[in-house]
Amino acid sequence: MTARFDAVCERLEKALAESGRSAEDLRLVAVSKNHEAAVVAELARHWSSRAVPLFGESYLQEALPKMEQVGSLTEGMPVRWHFIGHLQSRKARDVAGRFALIHSVDSLKLAAALQKAWHNRVAGEPRSLDAPAPPPQDILLQVNVGREPQKSGVFPDKLEDLAAGVLNMPELRLRGLMCIPPLAEIGEDSRPYFSMLRTLRDNLEGSFGIRLPELSMGMSDDFFVAVAEGASLVRIGTDIFGPRH
Repeated sequence: MTARFDAVCERLEKALAESGRSAEDLRLVAVSKNHEAAVVAELARHWSSRAVPLFGESYLQEALPKMEQVGSLTEGMPVRWHFIGHLQSRKARDVAGRFALIHSVDSLKLAAALQKAWHNRVAGEPRSLDAPAPPPQDILLQVNVGREPQKSGVFPDKLEDLAAGVLNMPELRLRGLMCIPPLAEIGEDSRPYFSMLRTLRDNLEGSFGIRLPELSMGMSDDFFVAVAEGASLVRIGTDIFGPRH
């Protein structure tokens, strides 16, 4: 598994070089769903010599205990976690404040639930009067770039309205966009969708006068194309951990 991870890192370095981008432009999210805590901890220890390990989880019932187990197995070594899966509003209280970044916000209802959950969590945490307030919850907006009815994500023509609503929620900090393109036979087929996401991000920056540095796009089969199109986060599972059980 560590050999597969090293091979993925080499391929990412090659993709960056061919695109004329630097290593600081990109972060790898190792998708650890359906893989045991011991395996994740092993990779975290190996990865820590390069950078702070960053894992992505999709299922709360699996993620929350795994996060605790990995923390115990790595003895407090810094590890970051992103939530990358579909999220229901009623589960917002279990996510807000626990993940460094939530990739999959796709409605004002969910955003409002996350804001409320973050506020309740922070309000309930004891701290001294002079202690700074915790930072807001970082989020991405998931865009359904293929307008596929079976997939989550806001449709492109509704994205600006969603962004406007989120920008009025002070407990949330909008950092960029995420997409999962339609299933394709070859990675190159995903290029138009990655290009679309980048354009949508650029348009939001112009409309609202803000900076949105994150584009979460690209997985095991198409990350090379995603890097060329400006991805800042690539989500890779199978090429690192092997097939899921």
